[in-house]
Amino acid sequence: MKLGLIGCGNIGKFLLQAINKDGLLPGGKIVSIYARREEIATQLVEEFGTQSYSDVDSLLNSDVDLVIEAATIEAAEEYALKVIKSGKNLLLSSIGVMADAAYEDNIKRLCQKNNVNIFLPSGAIGGLDVLKSAKAVNGLESVCITTRKPPSALPAGSSLEEETVLFEGSAAEAIKQFPRNINVAIVLSLAGLGSEKTKVKIIADPYVLKNIHLIEASGSFGKLKLEVENDPMPNNPKTSYLAALSVLATLQNKEKSVQIG
Repeated sequence: MKLGLIGCGNIGKFLLQAINKDGLLPGGKIVSIYARREEIATQLVEEFGTQSYSDVDSLLNSDVDLVIEAATIEAAEEYALKVIKSGKNLLLSSIGVMADAAYEDNIKRLCQKNNVNIFLPSGAIGGLDVLKSAKAVNGLESVCITTRKPPSALPAGSSLEEETVLFEGSAAEAIKQFPRNINVAIVLSLAGLGSEKTKVKIIADPYVLKNIHLIEASGSFGKLKLEVENDPMPNNPKTSYLAALSVLATLQNKEKSVQIG
């Protein structure tokens, strides 16, 4: 499987190392990359044996089978539809772009029209299987997530010395105010009740060193309460290591004949 990569930040570099050097995706290789900064792309070409393109259109005209977006919501907004229209499968890392119901519907329609698939990794959380199961029989009543992070991992939070609630409201509004910090809420909303009905609380806590997500849901199935403590990536406290791992796991599992969950 030939892979294209949009975005060469922390997650992108992790995938290049895991796939091209460590061989953790048998039969797969990232053969094409696009990064906004040419000097970074040049370095990665030499280190990981891939090819750099100066624009996304050129990457899409290459022979890649699937494109990984590992950049930002802004990049996903700009390129996701273009990838799908080109007839390439897409793995979308910046899932916050799917908070807009009209955008989500448009992507689904284009996937069907162009006979391609879009893959959404679970990111830095768990429990999605429970939500999807309850949703299947309209048995899901409430979903909320409380995210607690070190102030340095949140915008304008580095100066806080006491626990502070920065946001409380819907997932749809949360992703507008924190587009790089609360993708997990949109993953939950897609698996469950949607972005308007999924409730979010974001807390900056100077006494924690990890990103902590508490997921609570209720419905005809009973109740779910799940807490995940994520180690940040070593060189970027704003990105959970588990988020990067979930992208790799999605790639590893997509071709398996036995699917779990």
